[in-house]
Amino acid sequence: MKNTRARLSLAAVVVAAAVSLSGCSIVEQLMPASQPVRDAETGEVTEQVDNADVFAVRVGDCLNTADLDTTDQVSNVPVVPCAEPHDDEVYHAYVLADGEYPGQDAILAEADNVCVAEFATFVGIAYEESTLDYWPMYPTDGSWSDGDREVLCIAWDPSGQLTGTLAGAAR
Repeated sequence: MKNTRARLSLAAVVVAAAVSLSGCSIVEQLMPASQPVRDAETGEVTEQVDNADVFAVRVGDCLNTADLDTTDQVSNVPVVPCAEPHDDEVYHAYVLADGEYPGQDAILAEADNVCVAEFATFVGIAYEESTLDYWPMYPTDGSWSDGDREVLCIAWDPSGQLTGTLAGAAR
């Protein structure tokens, strides 16, 4: 499989910071998370929001996660219209089964199965044939206790930023 393991390790750090609500930084407390500004008909993000609530992110949303400060836990992410340069795009979302927190390794193994299987549905080409990669944003032990069960499958281009949606891009 592509350099997914290395990206997943990095993603695990990002995700652990991005989805846990148990301890937000002072900056985030001063700038509470916002809802993304969306087109009323299409639901597409129409304006950049640097502090969008991570739980308001949807399939098709484009993100700028490369500059997230992962030294502290965060509860928001930068979203941008997909027509603007961006780092990633959410291409699938699913909910983990209730119960005890399954642990990072189990979540990553399930994400490998689900996200890779769903990649072609959104992008239009099998993951194994694509020049793109993916990483999952998933619940941490702390956010799990707050009811977080959602996993987001996020596509990115190892060669640099994206412009435009990846929906049907077949690349």
